Amino acid sequence: MSPSASKEKFINQFKELVDELVGILASYKMPQEAIDWFVKNLNYNTPGGKLNRGLSVIDTYCILKGVTPDSLSDEEYKKVAILGWSIELLQAYFLVADDIMDKSKTRRGQKCWYLVDGVGDIAINDSFMLEAAIYALLRKHFRGESYYVDLLDLFHEVTFQTELGQLLDLVTADEEHVDLSKFSLEKHSFIVRFKTAYYSFYLPVALAMYMSGVSNEADLKQVKDILIPLGEYFQIQDDYLDCFGTPEQIGKIGTDIKDNKCSWVINQALIHANEEQRKDLDINYGRKDDKAEQRCKEIFNDLKIQQIYQEYEEEAVGKIREQIEKVDESRGLKKDVLTSFLQKVYKRSK
Repeated sequence: MSPSASKEKFINQFKELVDELVGILASYKMPQEAIDWFVKNLNYNTPGGKLNRGLSVIDTYCILKGVTPDSLSDEEYKKVAILGWSIELLQAYFLVADDIMDKSKTRRGQKCWYLVDGVGDIAINDSFMLEAAIYALLRKHFRGESYYVDLLDLFHEVTFQTELGQLLDLVTADEEHVDLSKFSLEKHSFIVRFKTAYYSFYLPVALAMYMSGVSNEADLKQVKDILIPLGEYFQIQDDYLDCFGTPEQIGKIGTDIKDNKCSWVINQALIHANEEQRKDLDINYGRKDDKAEQRCKEIFNDLKIQQIYQEYEEEAVGKIREQIEKVDESRGLKKDVLTSFLQKVYKRSK
């Protein structure tokens, strides 16, 4: 099955899940006006991205089972796709809330949900609804499975970890009180591992492992020890693209400089800047001003941050490849699961 066909099949499954969620709301006798709003929320915020996290659950499951996606029974495919869409719902929940907190303008090439006409602060509750949909679907389809509690525990743990990362991000990068002395690569590493790596990299693989029966604690630790550093590399890529990529590339307007984000780019700049450059960064970083943003970018270019990133990338990927080669496959875990993730991330441009 081609990547486009796999994605189309996955999206068609989402349409069925929306109908199921409508049925759940109808069973509570929810008025049609509210049901229609929830459907709009689901369709606007959930399926619009690249869907890599959700599709990775299916890909990982198939690798572990030694099958192809088109050889799965309809029921087996639906269940693993539900796990994939559960991550996409989690992602949608985080993004809707994050855009409000960051006062972002665009997301995935369209207006942020809270900026859509008539939405506003309702988006706060809409983010909660996206998260709640995860547990409604898991309860309906997995309650009878021996690993049901493991799924719930995993989602709750990863959600908490992600929110810890967001907390440190917010208190370190207060938009109202810019203080670059609060930044460090150590803080950045914690933020990206907790805010991104757990739910974007470890969660898809762990979900597939539970469903496939390859869920020994030693194997879960093996994948975590590789996927969390891989997720950190992914977020550093994201930080880099936010600054040096175009809106057409990344599907949004980069806001890290104006939002006073504790990004990898600014932390590298702080390490390499001379006294005059540091003063200029203190003056211009985190300001809602186009000229100030441009001055920061000029300093980043003068410091050759793009070259520093390329050197970092090769070193990080080399270490990850070494770790993958050492993976113990004796209990059913397969190196291909981890290799496929690395291939998706390495040298990406969006």
